Amino acid sequence: MAEQGRSGPHIRTAADEDVDAVLTFWLRAAEGTDRHDTAAGVRRLIERDPDALLIAELDGRIAGTLIAGWDGWRCHLYRLAVDPAHRRQGVARALLDAAERRFAEFGGTRADAMVLHANTLAHQAWTAAGYTRQDDCARWVKPLPTGGA
Repeated sequence: MAEQGRSGPHIRTAADEDVDAVLTFWLRAAEGTDRHDTAAGVRRLIERDPDALLIAELDGRIAGTLIAGWDGWRCHLYRLAVDPAHRRQGVARALLDAAERRFAEFGGTRADAMVLHANTLAHQAWTAAGYTRQDDCARWVKPLPTGGA
C-alpha cells in the first residue's frame, strides 16, 4: 500500500528497514506510551501483517504512524502518532483515511482506537476524525511472560 495525496503526506506500509526509525519516532511523537516496544516486536507485527503499520512521510521523513490491525473480525487502531512539527496539517487524517480504506477492503464495519485518558490532544484529533469515546467498557490488561517476546 502506497499513496500520495496532492499536498498531503505519502502513506506507505512499514518495512523491516523502518523498524529502528519507527521506534525512535515513537519516543518523540507518541506521548504517554508505555515504552515497552522492541525492535523484535515491531518486526513480528510487520511479518504477521505487512500492511498493518502505516507510515506517513513528508519530504522523505516520518511525519506520522498508525497501526491498523485487523484480527479477522474487528478493526483496531494503535499508535496514531504525528510529529509535533507536523500536527494539524492533515497527517493524522491521511493515516486514518488509509486505515479505514484497509478495513473496508476486509469488510470491517467499525474501528476502535485505544487512547489514553490523559492524552487530551489525541482526544481532539480523534473527535475531529469522527470517533467518539465509548464509556460503557474498559480495557483489561495482564502482562504476559516475556519468554516468547
